[in-house]
Amino acid sequence: MELKTARLTILIDPGKKQAFEEVCRDQDMTPSQVVRRLIRDYMEREAPPAPAPKRAAPRKAAPAPARRSR
Repeated sequence: MELKTARLTILIDPGKKQAFEEVCRDQDMTPSQVVRRLIRDYMEREAPPAPAPKRAAPRKAAPAPARRSR
């Protein structure tokens, strides 16, 4: 869980708000818990996938020292 929080204010019809709060209460969840879940699910569905981390190019082996002929 994240340590810092931010407030999100929305406007909703009073009747829908009351019905939403009742459904949340029936499911033993707070409206905030339900909204956070909805946002998380939406972000997983709609947000573009995060770019894959770039890999460092493999290092080339140093050339072997030349052998002297005898």
